[in-house]
Amino acid sequence: MNCTKQELRKTMRQLNRSLTAEERARLSEELWQRVEQTNAFRAARCVALFSSLPDEPDTSPALERWSPHKRLLVPRVEGEVMHFYDYRPEQMSAGSFGISEPEGSEPVSPTEIDLILVPGVAFTPAGDRMGRGKGFYDKYLVGIRTDAVKIGICYPHQLLDELPTEEHDIAMDLMAASR
Repeated sequence: MNCTKQELRKTMRQLNRSLTAEERARLSEELWQRVEQTNAFRAARCVALFSSLPDEPDTSPALERWSPHKRLLVPRVEGEVMHFYDYRPEQMSAGSFGISEPEGSEPVSPTEIDLILVPGVAFTPAGDRMGRGKGFYDKYLVGIRTDAVKIGICYPHQLLDELPTEEHDIAMDLMAASR
């Protein structure tokens, strides 16, 4: 890998933002269909996923489609840490980084999560992940159950052969990239 993490983040941000609204919607839908086809999703009762930023796969269709059938959790950043709360559409409001966040008062224990869908700047097919640099997911993932499944979520161009990784980086169990 010949570029720094900062350079890679900048490149991926530009590539993500270059997607048209139609491309983003199509690729996002492909991602959620791929997730739905996994045994981990079918078996999961409690699924944690993210509220998407404008340059990430759009989670709103998945939230709407899955909420009648699964217990869904979404994150809220509180200072230097991230906690997950039950997803209730009527209790979502603009929060940190302009992301839609839950207003719930009681965070859900990470040990209740069966499946967590994790965004990232870039991934490898083997599950290595590079985040945005704040470490929110790496810090959070150390507290989930060892049998909880971690699926990395990305666009096709975010899947790279190799990434600069560090000791604290937590790898994904599975990858879901649109085609």
